[in-house]
This record gives sequence, C-alpha cells and structure tokens, in this order.
Amino acid sequence: MLYPQRFTQFTNEHADTLAALLCGLLLFLGWLALHLGALGWALLLLPAAYVIGGYESAREGLTTLIKEKELDVDLLMIVAAVGAASLGLWRREYHLIIDGAILILIFAISGALEGYAMRRTERSIRSLMSLTPDTARVLHQGKEEVVPISQLKLGDEIVVKPGELIPTDGMIVSGYSTLNEAAITGESLPVEKTVGAEVFAGTLNGYGALKLQVHKPAESSLIQRVIRLVEQAQTEEPPSQQFIDRFERGYARVIVIAGILLATLPPFIWGWDWETTIYRALTFLVVASPCALMAAIMPTLLSGIANGARQGILFKNGAQLEKIAKVRAIAFDKTGTLTTGQVQVSQVISTSEYSQLDVLKAAATLESYSEHPIGKAIVQAANDLDWVRGVEVQAIPGQGITGIANNQKVVVGKATFVQQYVAQLPESLYSLAQSLEQEGKTVVWVAQGCRGAGVQGSKGDYEVMGAIAIADMVRTEAVATITCLQKLGVEEIVMITGDNQRTADSVAQAVGINRVYAELLPEDKLDVIRSLQKQYQIVAMVGDGINDAPALAQASVGIAMGGAGSDVALETADIVLMADRLEKIAAAIKLGRRSQSIVKQNIAIALGFIILLLIGNFLGNINLPIGVIGHEGSTVLVTLSGLRLLK
Repeated sequence: MLYPQRFTQFTNEHADTLAALLCGLLLFLGWLALHLGALGWALLLLPAAYVIGGYESAREGLTTLIKEKELDVDLLMIVAAVGAASLGLWRREYHLIIDGAILILIFAISGALEGYAMRRTERSIRSLMSLTPDTARVLHQGKEEVVPISQLKLGDEIVVKPGELIPTDGMIVSGYSTLNEAAITGESLPVEKTVGAEVFAGTLNGYGALKLQVHKPAESSLIQRVIRLVEQAQTEEPPSQQFIDRFERGYARVIVIAGILLATLPPFIWGWDWETTIYRALTFLVVASPCALMAAIMPTLLSGIANGARQGILFKNGAQLEKIAKVRAIAFDKTGTLTTGQVQVSQVISTSEYSQLDVLKAAATLESYSEHPIGKAIVQAANDLDWVRGVEVQAIPGQGITGIANNQKVVVGKATFVQQYVAQLPESLYSLAQSLEQEGKTVVWVAQGCRGAGVQGSKGDYEVMGAIAIADMVRTEAVATITCLQKLGVEEIVMITGDNQRTADSVAQAVGINRVYAELLPEDKLDVIRSLQKQYQIVAMVGDGINDAPALAQASVGIAMGGAGSDVALETADIVLMADRLEKIAAAIKLGRRSQSIVKQNIAIALGFIILLLIGNFLGNINLPIGVIGHEGSTVLVTLSGLRLLK
C-alpha cells in the first residue's frame, strides 16, 4: 500500500505540472492527427487538451469574476481560446483550434511554475522545523525520561549529551562545554558555555554533558522565531507583484469589453454585416491575446536561468533574474560568506630561541588529541611536518592542554593559562598577540618545560616558545567582488553578522566594506534588511546559515552560498552560488541587466505587432489566418530574441 500512497501524494503535489505536460502531449498528438488527415482523432484529442490544460485557469477566472466581480487574464485566455476554436469549427479552419490550445498550454505552464514556488516555500519551512530534535531527555526524580518537545514545561531540567543538538532554549544549571552556534548566531568559533549561560535550540553541543533548565516555552525558542519570520517574509506579496496583478486584470477587462463592443456596434455605426462583425471580433480576441507579451518575457528569463546555471549561478525563478538587475544595495553575512567559515592557522610567531616550525610542531603534538576546532586547525597546519603524538596529555576545558612531547613538557592554551607556568610572557610577543586579537583572531600560546619541570609544574618552570593565531580566513575573491560591485553601481554594500564587533570590523576593513552591523540575532538581521529596503527599495542579501534565513526571505533577492550553505539558507534563497564563488554575484547582476534589456526590446516588438494587427483588423485589411500568422509570428520572433541569452 506504500507505493499507491506515494503516487497519490506525488500527483496531488504536482497536479499543475502533470496537467501542463498532458496538455502539451495531447496538443502534439492532435496536431499530428490533423496533419495526417485523422480529423476525428484531432477533434477528440484537442478538446481534451483544452479541458485538462484550461480547467484550473477557467476555474480561477470564473471564481474571480463571480466573487470579486473582476476580469483577469485567465478568463481572457479561455474566451480567446474558445473563440478561436469556435471560429475554427464554424469556418472549418481547424488549425485555429490548435492556436487556442497553444494559448491554454502557455497558461498551464505558468500555473505549474507558480505551484513549484509554493512547494519550495513549504519545503523551506519543513527544513527549519527539522533542525531541532523531536524529543528531550528530562530529569524526573533523578531519572532520565524521553518526552516530546511539546510537553516540556517551564522549570524542567534537560540533559544534553556530547555531540547532541540542543532541543530547546534553556539556561545551563550544570556542566561545561563548547557549542557550535554558527547556524543561529553566525559566530565563527564554537562558544564556551558554563553555568548561567543561555543556550539555543538547534545548536550543537561539543564535548561536555550539560544540564539545562527550560526558562521559556518551546514555541518561543529562537529557532521557532526564525521559522515564523521566514513564513511571514515569504508570504508577503511585494509591490511589483501587486502591480502585475492589477495590470493583468485591467488588460483583460479592456480587451473583453473591446471585444464585446466590436461584436455588437459596427453594424449600427458602419453598417457591417453580422458575419463580418463577429468574424472581426473573434479575430480581435485572438490577435489581442497576451501570448506575444508572455513570450517576450518568459523565454528570455528561462534562457537567462540556463545561462546562469552554466556559470554556477542557480536562479530559482525568473522574477529573481529580473530583480537582481535592479539591486541598489547588498548586505553580506560574514561567516561562511565573506570568510571561508573554516578556522585556520593564520600566523605563527616565535621567540628568538625557537623557530615557527618548532612552535607549530609542539602545539600539534598535544592538539592531536583534541576535538576542539582550534586544535584541529593547528594539526591541519602541521600535517606536512615531522612530529609525534604527545603522551600524558590532559585537557583543561576552556583553558588549554598539557602533556609531554619528545620527552619535553609542553603547555598550550590561553595567555592566562600559560602564565601559570612561565615567569612572564615576552613583551614583544605579547604586544603582537594583542594586536592580532584586536583583528578578531584567537591567539594560542605555546610553552615548553625547562629541564626537571613536572607536567603540572609551577610558575617559572616553563619558557615561552611562541604563539599561534587562529582565524576564520577571508575568501580570496572577496576584495575583488566588492570592488566589482561598486563599479557596477551598487549604491550601498554592508556587512551584517552575529559575530563580535571587533572581528566584524577587521573583516570589513580587509574586504573594503565601510558599513558594519555586528552582534545581531536573526530578527536583528531582518530589521537591517527592512531598513535598507526603505532607503534603497531593491536589496540583496548574501548568506549561508540558518540565522540568515529570515533576512534571505525578506530581501528582494536572497543569495545563498551553495557549498557551505545550510539546507535552510539554500531553500529560502532565490539565487544559489553553487561553487561558493563570490565573484558570481557580479556575473548574476550583469546577466540580469542584459536579460532586462532584451525583455524591453521584446515587449516593444510584441506591442508593435499587436497594435499593427489590431489596426489592420479594424480597417478590414487582414483576415483571421493572416491575424493568426501575425500573432504567432510575433510570438516566435520574440521567443527567438529571448533565446539569445543561451549563447
């Protein structure tokens, strides 16, 4: 029974796509039957294409007419298609039935694209919801009990083991650990947490077990707020879409009213006979249908999307290709966007008695036992060096690590930790280390024991070898990207991050960004985007983390980093840079601007043809076949023009 259920679910979710595909198939078969002389089969297949492809448009058009007393393009399409088919049957010009079916197929494809956009929104919300566990370990009378998150109460105590996701926001009442909060706050390094600190649902616990106390309802957690913000931002209809809706209804109203007038007034005003009047009215509905205008836009946008895909730029819909051409301001996230998102050794400094390689090897001998990201970065940097793993290694959480390497006692850790073993830190190195920390880097000190010093040692038993600076490195292409965007005329470029102000300022200065917003939560990033939109209207947001999802959804154009980006960021964003190459943002803007130039040319061509055909029809200089040829010819012409972007 599982397969029928899956099939039913698939057909329900993709009914619009299946209808468009089936309509296209029936249209092709009907056309083939007509050209092979099988008129009976053609008259059976083509009406089926009308019904399957046009049902949804007819239903929506009639619903709008009955409930809202408004005419829209959906109803106009049905009237034009049925009119063409009726005229074709009346005059035995059966190719007109095919023309009507083509109109219906175009609108069926449009409906399928809209359905895809709605399903994408639903998937992004489901992805957010999957970031937190469904259950939590609650302590009841000293025993652990697994309960659903929805049953948690204020004051409940929760146990979180190493490597597990935090199930809900809470306060630490016991334990010490480091938490990876990059997805929520944008912090580039794991954050040390101890008793009294707040932790967030969806963040990843490190090496220590924690006991938490629930201090707010689960539905009020930070991740749940992120979900609500994404839902709100994605359901808000932008002003441009509202304008398009009004234009479509106005256009449909004008054409339908004009068609009715053309079908009734000429006999009384100009003395036309009724057959000629109706003939010209139906011709008017065919030549005035918006196929050429639609072809002026969609082939161009689809070609632009294909062009972008070849360059590693994934546009999720044509509207975003259009919008990115008009972007006036861009907001960049820091961690994983302007930076690589992976901590690395950026600099090694040593005293005169030791080399930089000595410092790096000594640290790696101990850090090879560590699971901390800083330790892993040090080991990675020393991969090509000749060193052996230490012995009697002991980690002091939040401070450092001690052990023996090559029969020498070694201490690695924070300055305050290493100062417990050395007489003093060399002044020149200490000043340089402070300078590195002001740049937002983490500095790890390395000391080696003097002869006879114990592993625990006492102050003065060790001497400083040097220090190692760890940082989330700036992407190599970041500077060139910012410069290129400025040359393209982007008026404002800002950086928004959950990281601390000092680190944010350092990265911004390195890449050439002057305006920085730091220490932001997801809702704060959303506020910044809204503020920029008030000033610049069309604003792009570039990010990669869960914490960026609300801002990506709110931005006029959300751009996600495909390689390093979280699933939620990728689902929420409108454009994905598949290879994490920042320079592709400038390429996307250029592609968007070129597509808009072609769209404007195509619209001018389409309107020009429509006006000429309408004038010719009114003056009686064209018949229905010529009108259809002109109508279809203009559609083909603008379609071919749009395909230029495939080059």
